[in-house]
Parts: sequence; C-alpha cells; structure tokens
Amino acid sequence: MKTHVVKEDEITRDWFVVDAAGQTLGRLASQVARILRGKHKPLYSPNVDVGDFVIVVNADKIAVTGRKMDQKMYRHHTGYPGGLRSISLRDQLVRHPTHAVEAAVRGMLPRHRLGRRMLKKLKVYAGAEHPHQAQQPKVLEL
Repeated sequence: MKTHVVKEDEITRDWFVVDAAGQTLGRLASQVARILRGKHKPLYSPNVDVGDFVIVVNADKIAVTGRKMDQKMYRHHTGYPGGLRSISLRDQLVRHPTHAVEAAVRGMLPRHRLGRRMLKKLKVYAGAEHPHQAQQPKVLEL
C-alpha cells in the first residue's frame, strides 16, 4: 500500500462565513481552527496546509461563560522595563473587538510556519458586513 502525499494542485480552498453572535468564544474558536487546518477534509495531512478560508462576522457579540468578561486578561509587553500591559476581555471587546477571536483561534493552531500561514486565512470583522462577497462564501452553522 502506498502513502498518498498531498500536492499543492490537489488542494481546493472554499470560503466559509461564520456568525459569532451569541456563540461561546472557545467553542467557536475550536471549530474555526479545525476548518483552517483542514481536518474536515478527507485529504488532511498535518504537514500541508489544506484548510479553507473562514470569515467570522459579529465578533463583538461573542459570549463567554462564567466571569470571564472581567477575569480573562490579555497581556502584552511594550519592550520597556515595567512595560507589561493587561486588558480585560470586556475592555478588549470595546477597543479591539476582533482581537479576542483572533487570539483564541491563534492559540488553537500550530506554533510554527504552517500555523502562521493558516492564520492568514482567517478574516474577522466586528460587524455583520464583510468585503468578501466575490468569493461566494458558504454559511457555516456551528
């Protein structure tokens, strides 16, 4: 029996649109990461990017369970001494509504070159409108 190696010309990439309104952040992110990796396809291979494009709309209307709105913190460092900055999920959704979804999906993708290529296929928008109508995205129910 021979092993099948996926070639670049065998890969077909579809576009999916996901409405994040009322969706739980972690459950939404795991399903989106699965589509970006291509695990839903029969020709999935972990060392080749066979995933599809995903458009997430209404990212500002996500839901979380428990007290995560105030307790979940996003941290970054400015590079200067004492430059650790943190912001709660509630404030993050006000200032940068797309960052919470992007960070959740990024945490569920591989941490190397291939993961960065997969993340480029994720498009997140705060409102219900997106500029990708020409790609004729299919609605993905989660």
